Amino acid sequence: MSKVIINEKKVEEVLTKGVEAIYPTKEGLKKLLMSGKRIRLYCGFDPSAPSLHIGNAILINKLSQFQELGHEVIFLIGDFTGMIGDPTDKQAARKKMTREEVGKNAKGYKKQAAGFLKFSGNNPARALYNGKWSDKITFKDLIEIASNFTVQQMIQRDMFQRRIKEEKPIYLHEFLYPVAQGYDSVVMDVDLEIGGNDQTFNMLCGRDLMKAVKQKEKFVLTMKLLADEKGKKMGKSEGNAVFLDQKPAEMYGSIMSWTDGMIINGFELCTKLPMEEIRAIRRELADGKANPRDIKMRLAYEFVKINFGEKKAKEAEDNFIKTFQKKEIPDEIENKKIGAGNRKIADLLVETGLARSKSEARRLVGQGGVKIDGETVDDPNAEVEIGNREKLIQRGKRQFVKVSAN
Repeated sequence: MSKVIINEKKVEEVLTKGVEAIYPTKEGLKKLLMSGKRIRLYCGFDPSAPSLHIGNAILINKLSQFQELGHEVIFLIGDFTGMIGDPTDKQAARKKMTREEVGKNAKGYKKQAAGFLKFSGNNPARALYNGKWSDKITFKDLIEIASNFTVQQMIQRDMFQRRIKEEKPIYLHEFLYPVAQGYDSVVMDVDLEIGGNDQTFNMLCGRDLMKAVKQKEKFVLTMKLLADEKGKKMGKSEGNAVFLDQKPAEMYGSIMSWTDGMIINGFELCTKLPMEEIRAIRRELADGKANPRDIKMRLAYEFVKINFGEKKAKEAEDNFIKTFQKKEIPDEIENKKIGAGNRKIADLLVETGLARSKSEARRLVGQGGVKIDGETVDDPNAEVEIGNREKLIQRGKRQFVKVSAN
């Protein structure tokens, strides 16, 4: 078992860096951490998509900070709750997923989280699945657990109130989502749960359930959202989302597409740099002593390094300098919308007009004349997923097309 660190400066930084709120109080949690007790904490991730994204990375990064203090960390994959679907902020019920779908989506989650968390060695984090216990709940168990909550408690949620006004249905299983999430806390007997500020209601339901069932306090820590200075959030609709299954060069470029107003938030939420250094970066930007582009390159480098290591981060940076800063890619590039789904490289080149035939496409690939998101491809039969994220396809030195799903 690792030694618990009770250095006040380090504890204070963990409780403030990127943190929005702590329930019931920050003072209470700090007192617990300074007591030297090794606490157990977790954050849950429903496999609703095939990859974790940078919003998830913010939470995993906070878990890693507690791990570095010597505390017991659980990386929880919601293979059970993922089948229900979290109704938070949804204007309609989520489509329910099968166990097979959530299992397939979750395959790479632990590997992606390993950029931040240590799953081996001294004080390893544990990856658990909530289906292990929730699958075993009987109808009698469910009634007993649900008896700790009221309909009024659930229906007061903003999105449910909006649906009532708009005469949209609210399904009973949606009420049960926070109950299932709260049950995770009870089974794992945690002292702390971490989540985004949009998860406050669900996490506080878990706190209520812990008090009712175990007569134990559970702290809740919510993280800030990644947004610019005007409060505009990062996301797929803005074209600046970052997924942890992206290739290093693609990930680096995605971060470089962020607005300058997201730089400091990005350092605070997504990197392991100490706040003292981040405050110095903020002063340099405010005083005009630093070029925002150069600082953003540092941010992109730090994030790619966490996920892929220093060598890949340097390669991604070199690729960005070569292709973007040296203007090897034109400012104006044609955007093409095609059907969503997987395409073989050769088929994609023909469909986008970069090759007249599949034989020409295969020849181009064989000659090393095709790049996708800055990386040379060598297999014409390799598949590329076309979705919301734009793909930059390059033929030779001068032909470029951006492709995304219509």
